[in-house]
Amino acid sequence: MKALYFENFGDNSVLQYGMLPDPKLKTDEVLVKMKYIGLNFADIYRRRGDYHIESHSPYINGYEGLGTIVKLGQKTTDLHLGDKVFFVDAPFSNAELVAVAASKIIKVPNYIEEKTIASIGLQGLTADFLVHDLAKNKKNAQVFIQGISGGVGQILLQMLVADGIKVYGVTSTQKKQNLALQQGATEVYLRSSNWENKANGQFDTVFDGVGKTLNQSISLLKHRGKVIFFGMAGGNPDKIDMIKLLENSKSIMTGDLWDYLTSQKERQVRFSRLANYFSNGKITINEPKIFPLSEGKKAYALLESGQSNGKILMRCD
Repeated sequence: MKALYFENFGDNSVLQYGMLPDPKLKTDEVLVKMKYIGLNFADIYRRRGDYHIESHSPYINGYEGLGTIVKLGQKTTDLHLGDKVFFVDAPFSNAELVAVAASKIIKVPNYIEEKTIASIGLQGLTADFLVHDLAKNKKNAQVFIQGISGGVGQILLQMLVADGIKVYGVTSTQKKQNLALQQGATEVYLRSSNWENKANGQFDTVFDGVGKTLNQSISLLKHRGKVIFFGMAGGNPDKIDMIKLLENSKSIMTGDLWDYLTSQKERQVRFSRLANYFSNGKITINEPKIFPLSEGKKAYALLESGQSNGKILMRCD
């Protein structure tokens, strides 16, 4: 098979494209012939050596993608040759063929475009988990999203609006501000403006995947409000004054998506709920930027540049 791989950690120059041995299939796995491979910023961290990556010689990055089952392990059930499937947490996905545990497979519905499914997998399931497992906001609640125009932020915003919740947020440019307003936000602030005095103490829930803004997010809460903390895309948070949280009855909730994706059935149910938002026109996303896998360096470079405004996919033809 052909794959995008690297032998040493480093910048984009370490990536290579070429032939590697096909994966060996375990009895509880299926072999997926890839069509679209999703790229995430965690893949940049893995390439640099700053994040866990599965042992392999050479290293093959990537954890999510969409394709067709071409071989079944002896102990797999309820899956068939030719099934269109995708996954969000199977290693070595920057390749034409990927061995995926049957428990991690999600069957692809035929009423949504394949490139859309490949674009919403990890970010969409993350947003669904944050909204329905952690936040559990009631209709007309006021919530705030740090980084409202990011990959998770855009889906999160539209999902909350569809559920009847009033959404506010902050972003870095007027273009991103306009996009969030078009997607249904009630008000969006520019981070460079003097917005905090107006917003502090106003929100039932603040979603924070930025990290370094965590103390700011706490200040944005009403008494008895909660921060949903789910990432550190902008850097590690400062220390939290737990006494101040206690005095204002504020709380921080967090969790790991993988503690909720506990079986193939659980994944299928959650993705079906997510897919309904898209099939009913409640959530839309920008067209993904698609590169051939052979041009994977360009895909990584675009993501690392910060200039992309949608999902980046690599395609196997």
